[in-house]
Amino acid sequence: MAFDYEYPEQESEIALDTDEFTAVCPWTGLPDFGALTIRYVPDMKLLELKSLKYYLLSYRQVGIVQEHAANRILKDLVAACRPHRMAVSLDYKTRGGIHTTVDVAYQATEV
Repeated sequence: MAFDYEYPEQESEIALDTDEFTAVCPWTGLPDFGALTIRYVPDMKLLELKSLKYYLLSYRQVGIVQEHAANRILKDLVAACRPHRMAVSLDYKTRGGIHTTVDVAYQATEV
């Protein structure tokens, strides 16, 4: 899901987004649709986009609450590429009259 970054000495922020994120409500079984944005500053690895696409598509079969989805995605992606920083934002479509946005972030600790 990640490959070597050839310019780790150059701090670059990478933004990836999709408006096609879908997960399933664990209680109703209905789909939750949203826009997902991932922003990160890589260290030694970059996220591989085809793998990321298939990873995100796998959520179409996952029963997970909206708040947990953002946290799980962040945790999995940090484990995959070990960035300096990463932020995940999930902006869900309004459901039941309520609009939900979940923002989570990771910051590597200095050694």
